[in-house]
Amino acid sequence: MQIKKAGIKDAAAIHSLVNKFAKNDEMLPRSLNEIYENIRDFYICRNNGRIIGTSALHILWENLAEIRSTAVSKEYQNRGIGKKLIERCLKEARTLGVNKVFALTYYPALFRKLGFEEIDKNALPQKIWGDCLKCPKFPECNEIAVLKTLS
Repeated sequence: MQIKKAGIKDAAAIHSLVNKFAKNDEMLPRSLNEIYENIRDFYICRNNGRIIGTSALHILWENLAEIRSTAVSKEYQNRGIGKKLIERCLKEARTLGVNKVFALTYYPALFRKLGFEEIDKNALPQKIWGDCLKCPKFPECNEIAVLKTLS
């Protein structure tokens, strides 16, 4: 299994994987158009040519990025793939000079293992709420905000 940057040809598989979880209210859905527009944000994990995991680092401002759309196929969970995808996003954030990375998640334990701390969602800048406005759960969302300050 290898983790690498996604390419255009990966967009449909990323869309399918992310939206399997979104249908179960486990993450925010993403349109295929949105994935194409942000394909440079995505990392993927392949096994035997099939995309089994994905995560994206989305830059919001000079000192703030979001890890989003982290998903691993059910049959490959609990093997460290999600952790490796998030670590790859954090590595890129460091390389770019971003010093704060957050996520909105239903699985904060995974992020806590990587040094993220739970924070009040309202502590995040209003700029992050653009995606939330598209969500049917807004404003009654029960996702948990986590933040990591990078050195």
